[in-house]
Amino acid sequence: MGIEGILKNTPLLAAVISWAIAQGTKIILTLVIEKRFDATRLVGTGGMPSSHSALVMALAFAVGKQNGFESPFFAIALILALVVMYDAAGIRRAAGKQAEILNLLIEKHQLPDMEKLKELLGHTPLEVLAGAILGITVGFCV
Repeated sequence: MGIEGILKNTPLLAAVISWAIAQGTKIILTLVIEKRFDATRLVGTGGMPSSHSALVMALAFAVGKQNGFESPFFAIALILALVVMYDAAGIRRAAGKQAEILNLLIEKHQLPDMEKLKELLGHTPLEVLAGAILGITVGFCV
């Protein structure tokens, strides 16, 4: 039981490994593309690939592999994954675009009391797809 049980939980391990790979990839891509190290990418939202998508798809497919793809457990995990990915590419992405516009207005009108909003919240469909493919791959391999 305890930590030993957690370490034997294949779906949990697949999800965590997939998340870690996705977040690590964000750091590497920032280093290569922007020529700077940004440790905040390890826990930050947005960017390529979607770590949310990777995490939930790895969980879903590891659950399917362990319990069968016809099991209700896989169905629950897959529906959860689809909701998370829809949210990442839809609602959170829209909120990020709104933050970008508000930040432009704050800057244009020189509103010193207004704090700049976080713009990198959601994902493009390609970032979500890349995260999902990563998660599926890790879910099958772990």
